[in-house]
Order: sequence, then structure tokens, then C-alpha cells
Amino acid sequence: MPRSRVTKRSGARNRATKDTDMRRLSLIAMAVAVLATGCTMAPKYERPAAPVSANFPAHGVYATQPVATPDGARSANGVAAADIGWRDFFVDARLQRLIDIALKNNRDLRVAMLNVQAAQAQYQVVTTLLLPSITAVGAQSKTRKPDNLSFLNQTISNTYTVGLNASWEIDLFGRVQSMRNQALAKYFATAYARKAAEISLVSQVAAQYLQVLQTDDLLKVTHQTLASASESYRIVKLQFDNGAASELDVSQAQTVMGGAAANLQAQERARAQAVNALVLLLGEPVPDDLPGGMPLDGQNLLADIPAGLPSDLLLRRPDIMEAEQNLLAANANIGAARAAFFPNISLTGMLGTLSPTLGGLFKAGSAGWSFAPTITLPIYGDQFANLEYANIQKKIEIANYEKAIQSAFKDVADGLAARGTYDQQIAALVRDTAAQQRRLELSTLRYKQGVDSYLGVLTAQQDLYSAQQTLIAARTQRLANLVTLYQALGGGWIERTGDAPRAADAG
Repeated sequence: MPRSRVTKRSGARNRATKDTDMRRLSLIAMAVAVLATGCTMAPKYERPAAPVSANFPAHGVYATQPVATPDGARSANGVAAADIGWRDFFVDARLQRLIDIALKNNRDLRVAMLNVQAAQAQYQVVTTLLLPSITAVGAQSKTRKPDNLSFLNQTISNTYTVGLNASWEIDLFGRVQSMRNQALAKYFATAYARKAAEISLVSQVAAQYLQVLQTDDLLKVTHQTLASASESYRIVKLQFDNGAASELDVSQAQTVMGGAAANLQAQERARAQAVNALVLLLGEPVPDDLPGGMPLDGQNLLADIPAGLPSDLLLRRPDIMEAEQNLLAANANIGAARAAFFPNISLTGMLGTLSPTLGGLFKAGSAGWSFAPTITLPIYGDQFANLEYANIQKKIEIANYEKAIQSAFKDVADGLAARGTYDQQIAALVRDTAAQQRRLELSTLRYKQGVDSYLGVLTAQQDLYSAQQTLIAARTQRLANLVTLYQALGGGWIERTGDAPRAADAG
């Protein structure tokens, strides 16, 4: 057989083999593209184990928890805090109105909602990267060539262009999809942060309102003490003028009166500052048409809300869910960093009209188009550093997520420890205050009968005043602890019990 014929057959066979290989590669590329649609190179996400005990403490101070009693106390009836509306937890009509005002006007809450909208806009920006980018273009270019390169002495040429430009990155390795997943997780994180801010605001308004009520009760006790001390001073001074009392008795009576007067000024100042802090939370001055409120010892908050299990907090605490979404965002960022090691494939094209004159743009035969696929393969750059940074950021977010769970566990455990002791403490303080009141009555009687000096009256009066203030502080702390525990268990998001839960990004 002639050598030329063999060479031709061999070349044809090679060309056929190359065509077959090209078709196979094309099929493989298409299959990979289809399989990669919506997929990323991010690691498979696994929720870290909760670094806390499976149950809250139940011994010692935790063993005695409030239960519903027939003495007028309201009961949660076993409903979880997250399912109890704040209007059902707080029965004071004045407090309910204040919370409602704060939810509408508080500036921190407004910023938190705007952050959600900003994150949503950022997510939409990243999402558009998955779609072709189309822009309308109108351009003119003028070029001058040297005489020795010009044709027929046409050294200056004009080109007018009108058309559409399109560009599209084929996300074969999931880089853009990973960026989209990261932006989505960040959006959810800001939404949960906003939810946490709203729950916290409800708790803050209630706690500040209790502070105002505390100063009201302290002022009432101080006014009573000042009035009693003033009357005692008047009587002792009269006795001194008549020679029936010593100058020491007068000085001691004046001491109690002076101390109460000084406390009165301090408490007036504290009340004004408590109201100012409440106004800041409300976002507007306290209205004049507020409904009547309840006294400090008549708030009657739900004291028997079940604590549940620590694992329940993962779905009830928005700060924990925020931390998990930040972890998901860091996990998605690893996928984007990994995809940066692989080729970037993009398509760009133009469709329009071109003409050397402006008037000829839309004449027949002026249509033009261009198509330019581009493959960019990274050779050397910062890909390794970016991937290492992404992995470290994920480790940081894992630690933040675990810390959020631990903090939530501590919040609830602290609340349970306090809830299990305040009732007994207040009962003891009530008995002590009653005993101090009786002691003052007996000391005053003994002094009037000349059996004892005025020092006994003075000491009893000071001890009663101190006991009354301690009792008021304990009552405030008990109520504030119930509010904090309600928040720690995820309560304060819905308005009324039975309402459908709102989404974290709800307006």
C-alpha cells in the first residue's frame, strides 16, 4: 500500500478520535455543569454539640420553685415562655402601654430593623450574580492613523455603536452560590439579632418601669419616716425646753430627721433619672394619658413558667440562632474560598448596530455582534491565604456559637436560682419588718414612760427604716428576675398567648 494512503487513513483516524474525545469532554462538562447547579464546595454543615449539661440544675437553691397557688397568683399552666404573649405576662395596663410605645418608637429597634433591610438588599445584590448582566450601550470612538498606515489618505475614522452588552459567569464550581449562601445566612443572622433586640426591649422597659415603682415606694417610706422623725423631734424638743429631756435626746432625734431628709433628695433624684431612662427606651416623652398602674407589690407576674430543657433554647433564643447563622455564613465562605482555586468561566457578548456615521446606525446591513468566552485559571495569588482565613473564621464562629449556648444556659440557671429563693427571702423580710415596727412601738412607749433612753427609739426607728428599704429592694429584684427569666427563656416576641409567631424579619 502506498505510504501516502496510509498517512491519510492514519490522519483521518486521529481526527475521528479527537472528535470523539472532544464530544466526550463536552458531555462530561455538560454533566458537571448540570450536577454543579445549586451545589457548592462548602463543607457539609454539622451543628456543634451543645457544651452544657442536658438538664438545668435541680438541687439546692434550685429545688424550690414557685407553683400555682390559690392565693391569687396567676399560673403559666405549663406553657413555655416563648409561647406566652407579653400582654399575658405583664398585667399592668400602664406597663403594657409603655411597652407598646417602645416597640413603635425605640431607635435601637429601628436601627436593628434597618440592618435587616440592608442585609436583605445585600443578599439580592449577590443573587443577581447568578444571572446574566445586561446593559444598554451607546458609544462613539474616533481613531487617527499615521499617513503611511492609512487607506486612501483616510487618517481619521469614526465608529458609532448602539446595542446590548451581556456578561455571565458560569458558576461551575459554586463560587457565586457560596457567596449567595453566605449572604443569605448573614441576612438571617441580622433578622435574629433584630428579634433578640425586640425581646430585650420588652424586658428593658419592664425592668425600668419596676425601677420607677421602686423609687415611688422608697419615697413613700422615706416620707413616712421623715414625718415620724419630725414629730419625734418636735416632742423631744418640747420636752427639752421643759427640762424633761436631755440635749443628747434632741441631737439624736435631729439625726434621724436629717438622715431621712437627705435620703429624700437622693431618692427624688433617682426617680427622675429612672424616668429619663424610661423615656429613652420609649423613644418619646411619657404620655399624660397613660392608664392607671399597679403598685410594686401588685404586679403579679407569671412566676411558674417552666424552664424546659437546655436544648429547647436552641430554637427559642434568637441570639443562639443568630450565632448559628453566622456559623453557616462562615461555612459557606469556605466554599467560595475553595472555588477560587478552580477556573473562572465567563461569557460576554454584544448585539447591536455599528456604523461609521451616526445616521447609518439603523440602516440595513449595520447589525453587528460579538461573543467572547473567557476562562481564567489562577496560577499564583492569595487563594491559600483566603482559604486559611475562611477556615479560621469558621473556628471563631464555632466558639461564638458555643459561647452563646453557655451564656443562655447561665442566664436561665441564674434566673432559676433566684426564683427559688426570693419568695422565702421576702417572707422573712416581711416578718422582720413587722418585728421592727413592733420594736419601735415598744421602744417609744418605754421612752415615754421613762423606762429607757431615747437611744432605743432612735435605733429602732433606723432599723425599721432600713428593713423597709431592704424589703422594697428585694421585691423589685424578685420581679426583675422574673422578667429576666422570661426573656432568657425566649419570651417577649408575641403580643398575646396563642398568636401565630411572627418571622424574625417581620416588620
